[in-house]
Amino acid sequence: MEVITSRGNPLVAQIRKLNTSRSFRREQGLFVCDGPKLLGEALAWGAEVAAVLSAPGRAPEPVPGARMVEVPEDLLKSLSTTETPQGVLFLCRLPDLRMPERLTGSRYLVLDGVQDPGNVGTIWRTADALGADGLLLLPGCADPFSPKTVRASMGACFRLPVWELGREALLPTLDQAGLPLYATALRADTEDVRRADLSRCAVVIGSEGRGVSPETLALCGKTLKIPMRDRCESLNAAVAAAVVLWEMARGTI
Repeated sequence: MEVITSRGNPLVAQIRKLNTSRSFRREQGLFVCDGPKLLGEALAWGAEVAAVLSAPGRAPEPVPGARMVEVPEDLLKSLSTTETPQGVLFLCRLPDLRMPERLTGSRYLVLDGVQDPGNVGTIWRTADALGADGLLLLPGCADPFSPKTVRASMGACFRLPVWELGREALLPTLDQAGLPLYATALRADTEDVRRADLSRCAVVIGSEGRGVSPETLALCGKTLKIPMRDRCESLNAAVAAAVVLWEMARGTI
């Protein structure tokens, strides 16, 4: 067990920057996770753990191939992005965020400018629970591997793939897989989400403030409406995603 006490240690400085910088996470190919439960999820689902930091007396079982480090409680607390640190932080290798050559599943969510990391993480967790095959993130979304997104995903970040792609690649990718693209929006062709066939498709969830962008909406073959009281305009992005995912999952789980 390696022991680090200095706040100026290179590993400590690296973790601080990984916590705050999306570009640094991409450059390093690493992201930060917090807590022994999440560490268990990472190991159970085959994530590559690069380093584990723990407070005195809180060390988990050694992780093969990972750097095991003990740091003072106050130093670990200063590195945690949670209000109640759990005594263990670890670094994981980023998965490949590039689209695969071909999508092999049947149900996907496309996030269009969903900027809140808590919403992205919650949608990720819900998509995993309700049997979606993956998330496709268009530009403008929160980083799927920021600390807040990872925390909100509750381990789904290790179980369900997420990919980032440009809008121009969206339709060719879905067409190759034989999947139509729908959106949660109002248009002349809007269909009640309860009556739409969502057994094979990708559905776009728009940003919290403006919904689905006009550019993405123009690519969609159909729009879906979630029925609600007239006095209500819209739902939170994560809640809307949950309703769509529930309808997608009917009869499959």
